[in-house]
Amino acid sequence: MGEHSGTHLNAPNSFHASGDSVDQYLGESLVASAVVIDVAERVQANPDYALTVDDLTIWEARNGLVPAGSVVLLQTGWQDRWSSAEQYLGAGADGRLHFPGFGPEAVRSLLDDRGAGGIGIDTPGVEPGIDSDFTVNRMALEQRRIVLENLWNLDQLPATGTTLVIGILLLRGGAGSPASVLAFLP
Repeated sequence: MGEHSGTHLNAPNSFHASGDSVDQYLGESLVASAVVIDVAERVQANPDYALTVDDLTIWEARNGLVPAGSVVLLQTGWQDRWSSAEQYLGAGADGRLHFPGFGPEAVRSLLDDRGAGGIGIDTPGVEPGIDSDFTVNRMALEQRRIVLENLWNLDQLPATGTTLVIGILLLRGGAGSPASVLAFLP
């Protein structure tokens, strides 16, 4: 099994040579509050959808500010495609992958302005599939933060109040790890 198989956590050394490896995550850093932003309706019309700063502003008007240190989970509804690798990866006739993700400006705002502790998503990557430069992963993992991919059942979580417990393998020097992610509800 690969480090980035199924639901998994990416470590900074996935994208930064001098970044921390997965075995350097402390246990307490793997327990975090979480918020869920639901963009499933927008994704139906645009599989390359990227979360925007405007989306954050709208979400915060309804739910309050994203709490510092929280993991922001993006619920796209993409998990429904899991049984077909072609549909899940969004393999296009253009040779590119097409699935939704976080936009770079939104992530910069989450990290710098709101102090988010990480991001997670129900797709194969935190940035849209058409971003082959892994812009969002690189940005989020400039420091040791939580970056989760291939999450499941985000549609079952409330917008606020969830606590995540993330179980990983402490692979020495690992660039990531399969993860068992439990969500405790309020």
